[in-house]
Formats: sequence, C-alpha cells, structure tokens
Amino acid sequence: MAVEVRATPLANKIIEELPRRSRAAYERFEADLASRGCAALAYRLSGDALEHLRVVHLTGIMRVIVAFESAAVAYVILIGNHDDRHPPLDIYRQLYALAGHEPPAQAGRDKPPCCDNEAG
Repeated sequence: MAVEVRATPLANKIIEELPRRSRAAYERFEADLASRGCAALAYRLSGDALEHLRVVHLTGIMRVIVAFESAAVAYVILIGNHDDRHPPLDIYRQLYALAGHEPPAQAGRDKPPCCDNEAG
C-alpha cells in the first residue's frame, strides 16, 4: 500500500536547506517511506508523549522523525542531528522543546520496533 508523505512547514524548510548529499539521502528515504510505510523506519520513540513518533537514521548522526496520521498518510516532523555534544542543536532536545515536554528521568533509551508485527 502506498503512503502519501507530507512534511510540516519546519521540516520542509530543513529539507530545502539540506546539503546535496543529505538531500539525496532524504529523497531516497522519502521514496522508501512512500512505498513501504512504517517498514522504512527503524524504531519508535518511547514515552507517553512521543510513542507515536518513528525514527530513521538518515546519514551519520542525522535523524528523521515521522508520525502517521493514518496507515495511508505519514508526516515528516523534524530532521536534524542527534548530537549530545551540542544540546540546543540536538534533534531530540528540539523535539521535546516543540512538544513542551521533557523526558522523564527514567525514560532510558528504548528503541521499540516501529511496526506492530501483527497489524504491520
């Protein structure tokens, strides 16, 4: 089943400004997401506020965060580097700031699978 891929205005701005190599990697990912849906993603985030968000490693430390409106529509929410050395620029810190939520101290770093094995 084909998935329509959309992006938030913030994600669109980031996509437009990606360097050529990262942009090419993103375009390959977007085509894969459109064709395979959730199976194109690596894992979902854990925690009450973010458990419906999925992640893929694009290149190096660059991540793409995706949410599904339905099985047929996916939204690219945010694209950026996962870099603990520069907390204000870290994609997960940015995500929490956008959500107005901080991870609980016991959140850990679980990476549960994206897709439900039974429902896909």
